[in-house]
Amino acid sequence: MLIVLVLAAAGGIVVTRPGPVGGWVDALTGKPGGTPSPTVTTPEPTPTPVLVAAAAGGSAPDPATVKEALDPLVEAGALGSTVHIQVVDVSTKTLLYERNADAKTTPASTTKVLTAATVLAARGAAHRLETRVVAGDAPGEVVIIGGGDATLAVAEDDKDLFPGAALLDDLAAQVKKALGGTKPTRVLVDTTLFEGPETAAGWSSSDISPGGQVARIQSLMTNAGRIEPVHNEFGGDPRYADPALSVGRLFAEMIGAPTSSVKRGEAPEEGGGTPASAGPVLAPGTEMGKVESPPLVQIVDWMLQQSDNVLAEVLGRQVALAAGEEASFAGTARAMGAKLTELGLPAEQASLKDASGLSNRNGITPDLLVQTLQLAAAGTRPELSNIFNGLPVAGWSGTLETRFATPSDNATAQGIVRAKTGSLSGVSTLAGVLVTRERQILAFAIMAKGGANAITARQAIDKIAARLVDCGC
Repeated sequence: MLIVLVLAAAGGIVVTRPGPVGGWVDALTGKPGGTPSPTVTTPEPTPTPVLVAAAAGGSAPDPATVKEALDPLVEAGALGSTVHIQVVDVSTKTLLYERNADAKTTPASTTKVLTAATVLAARGAAHRLETRVVAGDAPGEVVIIGGGDATLAVAEDDKDLFPGAALLDDLAAQVKKALGGTKPTRVLVDTTLFEGPETAAGWSSSDISPGGQVARIQSLMTNAGRIEPVHNEFGGDPRYADPALSVGRLFAEMIGAPTSSVKRGEAPEEGGGTPASAGPVLAPGTEMGKVESPPLVQIVDWMLQQSDNVLAEVLGRQVALAAGEEASFAGTARAMGAKLTELGLPAEQASLKDASGLSNRNGITPDLLVQTLQLAAAGTRPELSNIFNGLPVAGWSGTLETRFATPSDNATAQGIVRAKTGSLSGVSTLAGVLVTRERQILAFAIMAKGGANAITARQAIDKIAARLVDCGC
């Protein structure tokens, strides 16, 4: 729970802010409750400050004043026929504003807030994903086993989509050494870690490779299934039609095996003993090489910053695997729901068909999103506070880098709003946290459906968040 300590003192009232988000205000003003530290002058243009708090002092927002400020904006025609919204003061847990907050609506990529929370709770921030190669049944046969690390990369790529990712090249070098003088004859690709359909209910065919926003979800791929290591928020990143087999062919080239030999298969049971060393014969199942992903918290950051749908789906399957569920869309939904319940959150307020929010059949309430953000801010579950590292910052990073610029009154929130975006056809959403000019930290979720123009709908949502920052309510 959030803990607020109010102490009577000669100088007045001292409020201790809860959890990690309280540190944003203190760190950026120089000391708790103090005045801002002097700005260091540099010859370069000063970038937009990130999460800079306004002047010290002020009081908690008043719900009646917030309602007066937000009602005209929430009723804006650009947001469409139905708006679901909730705003809560994080420190006091005071409900400041809501409309349709307990009704499920299409969340789009704000679904990723739940994915981040559940995978961090299920696996922990330091967990790493393994990609392994073992000896096959016949001499010279190798089996590459997908462990769900979609950030696996290739050294020859001229762009670093996921800096510090495990390299397929390193895995190939280990395998070549383990083979010794044995000629590689065949590469099998084992993707049995993931089960069920490779695409989710509610995904459009235009969303899927080669030109869409997601690849088929397999347990082995490089660069989240992309052919080139580049990211485009709204699609246009060509993806391999079969990411796992494409990795297998590339791996075969690296170790000198025929690319025509690459097929799907299952790894034999481990032969026991120690990892392989150079020698003429390797027992089936003997480990020949292994690489590990960066820590899970880094993958969560990439997933939130870039709104990467593939990363969201493979992270969701980690929730399923940790729970002993099958690593499928259905198993992920069950496991995420169970983990939300375990965290004390109202899981019944979510109906999930995927973990990315790409499905138009998902339903989530603003209340659940806001409660999740509150829990992450509270400090009682430290692993969840890592969510805030990955949330894009208005006018600064990720999918909010170019937002909050127009109209000009939205710019007051640049560097202050930290939130997850969401966009589907006719759906615009935003969920996150902000610091008001009265130095109060608010959690919010704004979910609009039915707007005819995505750009004007996003601007209207940004205007609501900017008004919360600036209203002095």
